[in-house]
This record gives sequence, structure tokens and C-alpha cells, in this order.
Amino acid sequence: MRLLWLFIVLPIVEIALFIQVGGLIGVWATLGLVVLAAVLGVAVIRSQGTQAWMQAQRSLAELRDPSRPLAHGMMQILAGALLIVPGFLTDMVALLLLIPPVRDLIMRRAVRRMGVRTVQMNTARRETYRPPYADGVIDADYVVEDVPPARNARPPLDLPEDLGDDPARRGNSGWTRH
Repeated sequence: MRLLWLFIVLPIVEIALFIQVGGLIGVWATLGLVVLAAVLGVAVIRSQGTQAWMQAQRSLAELRDPSRPLAHGMMQILAGALLIVPGFLTDMVALLLLIPPVRDLIMRRAVRRMGVRTVQMNTARRETYRPPYADGVIDADYVVEDVPPARNARPPLDLPEDLGDDPARRGNSGWTRH
């Protein structure tokens, strides 16, 4: 329900701000600010998004918790998207999201509202365990089927052309010894 009110109230506020700002600085200057904010938003998404991704990868490589760099990166990308959306209120929110102390404050508030859950997975254990390929033995089941080759059968696509027409070598793909 709150999201519905956001979609109803936000456009009304943005239109009112367009009218006020357009009356103060003029239509062309207002449109110029909107275009400039959109260009800035694209630049923010391109630069900060890749930088945040590299910081998260660095955290993972150093075996540290990547949640802080990921959260900051997501907020920076959100700020870029809000800058692209035409409107002055969304631009103000985006500019606030670009300030690191504001992002830290939002993260602290969000952490208070989140609950941590753990998930455990139990796997069925076999009673006997033998590592694969122990002593060079592979345990397998097979079935021998005596199926006559079909007449005018096309050779498999991975066979060389010179082997496809030779009935004596058709069954030997070269992957096994016969």
C-alpha cells in the first residue's frame, strides 16, 4: 500500500517542483538541468558501478565480508538511476545517496531492521565410501544391446567424412579401443 502511495504522490510532487523551478529559472534552463542530471546519472552508474563491483571482488579475495561494498555499490547505482529519472526530488535523493556518511546511516538503519537467519543443509551419507578411481578401478553398470544398424543411417556429425561411409569403421569413433 505504501508503494502505491509513492507512485501517486511522487509524480504530483515532481510536477509541482517542475512548475516552481520553471517559473524561477525558465523552461529551457529547467530542461537543461533535467538533461544534465540524466547525463550525470549515466556517468555515476558506469563509474561507481564498476568501482563497487571491484571493491566487492577485492573483499572476497581478501576473505572479508563483501556486504558493505555491495550495499554501497547498490546505493550508488540507485542514485544514478534516480538521477536519470526526470525530477528534482529524485535528484535530491540521488545526490544524498552519493554522500558516503548518508549511505552509512542508511545501512545502519537497515541492519537494525534485518534479521539474520541461518540455513543448514544435511546430506545423506553413504555407509561405505570409496574415493573415485581408487586403485584405477571405476565402478560402473552397463548393458550390452544387440541392435542391428539401421539401413541408410546417417553417420554421427562428429565423425570425419572419410569414416562415415566405411561400414567396417562406422562403429569406431576413435575414442575407444576395439
